[in-house]
Amino acid sequence: MEETTCKRTLSGIVVFILLFLTQLFLGKAGHFIAGLIPYQSIDPFDCFVKNSIHHAVMLLIALFIILVLSKVLNLDFYFQLGDKKKGIKYLTIFTVVIALISVALHTFMALNNQLPVYEYPLDARNIIGTLGFQLLLTGSTEEIVYRALPITLLTYTFGKSIKIKNSVTLEVILSSLLFVFAHVKWSLIPLTFEADYFQIIYAFAIGTVQGIVYQKTRSILYPILMHSFSNVLMTGGGYLFIKLFF
Repeated sequence: MEETTCKRTLSGIVVFILLFLTQLFLGKAGHFIAGLIPYQSIDPFDCFVKNSIHHAVMLLIALFIILVLSKVLNLDFYFQLGDKKKGIKYLTIFTVVIALISVALHTFMALNNQLPVYEYPLDARNIIGTLGFQLLLTGSTEEIVYRALPITLLTYTFGKSIKIKNSVTLEVILSSLLFVFAHVKWSLIPLTFEADYFQIIYAFAIGTVQGIVYQKTRSILYPILMHSFSNVLMTGGGYLFIKLFF
């Protein structure tokens, strides 16, 4: 028993590292392809097309990887409706909570003259482009790359889902850590590490919630919608308050 546990632990560490490297590769590939496509005439302020191409490339490669793994290892990545009753319940509660947080946060920022400053004008093209990116690509790409892929592979590697407390599992925590790494700017040569600690805490918390929902509903759909809606509400909240106060 101890030998089996040790082997699975070592396998989990190896898979975690491979997942990190895979996600790093996906990000680099997305940036590389985006750099090859001339889009400045569509998006002169570089605020949504590059990110859209980047995420689309990540999504396509991740889907290919998932297709191969699902065939080779007979894995279920929950590309299905799953438990619709639970999914709709969690999605509704989450969306209401995030909407209230967005209003409260932007109200506080407005009262303290700390509303976001954007490097692009808030015209129709930029607003529609950025919100469209948030709605259509952030959730679909990031939940598949940072939730479905790692949670499923880690569960398979461990041989089972490992509960930590209540609905929180080890594979969800590890996937949230990978999600946090994606929000950190770092390099080995030269050695640098830059992080917005509020963003890290937010990413970890949101990632954990969405990971739990993924496992409880047995569907990636609801985490995708939660992720997309939260990004639209947060980004759109900034736009709305700036339009109201300036």
